[in-house]
Parts: sequence; structure tokens; C-alpha cells
Amino acid sequence: MSRDPDVPSSRKVSVSMIAPFPKDLVFSIITNPAEHKNFDGSGTVKDLVDGARITGIGDVFRIKMRMWGISYRIKNTVMEYSEGVVVAWAHLGKHRWRYELEEVSEGTLITETFDWSYSVFPWLIEFVGYPESHPSRMERSLKALIHFLEEQ
Repeated sequence: MSRDPDVPSSRKVSVSMIAPFPKDLVFSIITNPAEHKNFDGSGTVKDLVDGARITGIGDVFRIKMRMWGISYRIKNTVMEYSEGVVVAWAHLGKHRWRYELEEVSEGTLITETFDWSYSVFPWLIEFVGYPESHPSRMERSLKALIHFLEEQ
């Protein structure tokens, strides 16, 4: 994946974890927006409103969300995609949620990244403390994803 050289790379946080499952299986769950609520570690992702399995850049899906006691819907657009390797989406704020997969001897190394280098308001993301609070939520998400895969 190439990055825009004008976008600072310091505005991102990542968490990685090894899942004892084949890369294709992990990718099939991550690219199915209807499953996102099953491994969300933040407690904000609810039901899929519309959208299908992600198959490429430009795909759109809408999700019901709930944060700070407020229910809302968010439109997500796929910004990066490489079959079986990476998928990233963004919404109105332009910050991205990215999943990168790498086959390793123990299964699949999953790296989840919150990247606000593209954000319309990076200062707001920093003010509300997302760079500090998101890694623990991302770790919960990856653990939940592994648990979800174990239950399949």
C-alpha cells in the first residue's frame, strides 16, 4: 500500500494479535460488515443498515452506532483494499479503520490501525483522547474477533 507523502504517519495507533486461523477466513469475517458488531471492542457498533461483503475500494456500507448515549447511523466508504491482505474504511470524519493480515506459522497476524492522519479535524480526535483510548478497545476487538472465529 502506498501512502500520500503529504500525510503525516505519526497520527495512527495500531494493535496486533495472532489468530490461529487461516488468513482467508479472518479476511472473510472482517470484510463482512454484518459481522462487525460481533467483534467490536468499543461497544459502539450495532446492526448493519445496508451494504454487502466488501470487495473493493469505493464499496459503501452503513452501520447503526451508539456512543455517549446517542444512536446514529454512519456511512463508511472503503478506501484501501487488497484481497486477503488489507481493508480500510472511512466515514464523514475521514479517519480510517484499517485491518492488515499477514500469514504466520501460528495462523494470521492481524493488525488493526486507527489512522487519523486523513481526518478533517485531527485536533478534535486528539482532544477527546481517542489516540490514548482506542488501543485498548482495539485489543478487545481483536480478542473478540478471535473468540468469534472460535465459535464458528
